[in-house]
Amino acid sequence: MEGYRVKEYGMPVKRYCQALDLKNNPELIAEYRKIHSREKAWPEIRAGIRSVGILEMEIYIVGCKLFMIVEAPLDFDWDSAMKRLAQLPRQTEWEDYVARFQECVQGSSSAEKWQLMERLFYLYES
Repeated sequence: MEGYRVKEYGMPVKRYCQALDLKNNPELIAEYRKIHSREKAWPEIRAGIRSVGILEMEIYIVGCKLFMIVEAPLDFDWDSAMKRLAQLPRQTEWEDYVARFQECVQGSSSAEKWQLMERLFYLYES
């Protein structure tokens, strides 16, 4: 594996990491992968994510576990951005649509489904 290139923004950014489980069903997982492809992902959802100030969002998968990385400017306020995101056109429709694949309560917002993770280890410069 060669790894994934990290975007450079020309400014300091911060990162949020989140986790979510999918239902342990190979057919549902395959469909979940498809609906997140460049061709199938809803353009309104991508635009909405950017409109609340998120610079980049990546989702990684292993088995039925998802890991999301969100990069945002240093002045980004997570709670207010998630409230704005939940109010955007089609966001509730998207969350309801993807909930059938996810281990979550139907009707949950993205912020309610995805669990923010605590950084356990950081290899930093001394």
